[in-house]
Amino acid sequence: MVFDLAEFQSRLGYQFRNAALLRTALTHPSVSHDAATEPHNQRLEFLGDAVLQLALTHELYARFPEYGEGPMTKARAQLVNRKSLAEQGARLELGKFLIMSRGEEANGGRARPSGIADAFEALLGAIYLDSSYEVVRVFVIKMFDGELAQMKISPNLGNPKGELQEFLQADTCEAPQYKEISTTGPDHDRVFECAVIHRGVELARGVGKNKKDAEAQAATMALARVKHKNPAVPEN
Repeated sequence: MVFDLAEFQSRLGYQFRNAALLRTALTHPSVSHDAATEPHNQRLEFLGDAVLQLALTHELYARFPEYGEGPMTKARAQLVNRKSLAEQGARLELGKFLIMSRGEEANGGRARPSGIADAFEALLGAIYLDSSYEVVRVFVIKMFDGELAQMKISPNLGNPKGELQEFLQADTCEAPQYKEISTTGPDHDRVFECAVIHRGVELARGVGKNKKDAEAQAATMALARVKHKNPAVPEN
């Protein structure tokens, strides 16, 4: 299939000087089965991953001067993961423009999150090679602007149980307690339900494949509820 790369560049807001770099960034590794000499995007993905990590690390460092390495590392992990990168690629409709084998396309390759995430990183590598670090840095911050604007870093980022305890203990020294409510399903596919309780009041319940996941989900649900009910409690 032939794709309109001019349309894609218009969507990007960036015009490539070397169109071959863009084509390579959009070329899925499956093409190597159909044409052994066709370059694909894995090398550019490797480069783009490093560029992305640097750009976001620099931005977090500048935006959150009061936080140390641990919280910023967790914040970066929240931004740079397969799900997040696939969402960024989907915003650009990357799947529509990918160059792939007939077999990969027939098997749903255009909608596969892993392929879209890889192509997004490869695209960043291509922009970097075609221009400069500063150009790709601006592009990255533009793409992640919404996520960065909403991000609030705390030492317990990515740890909902720790964050819930920290939030509740702003008013009282009593820590939340977790209680297993039920376990269902066969031995190989258990589902656990747990509740989080504070000062005798059940705040929320969560489910998961193990107690840890169920408790984390309960804490996440409880955080959303208690923050909504008591927005005056300071957040870190």
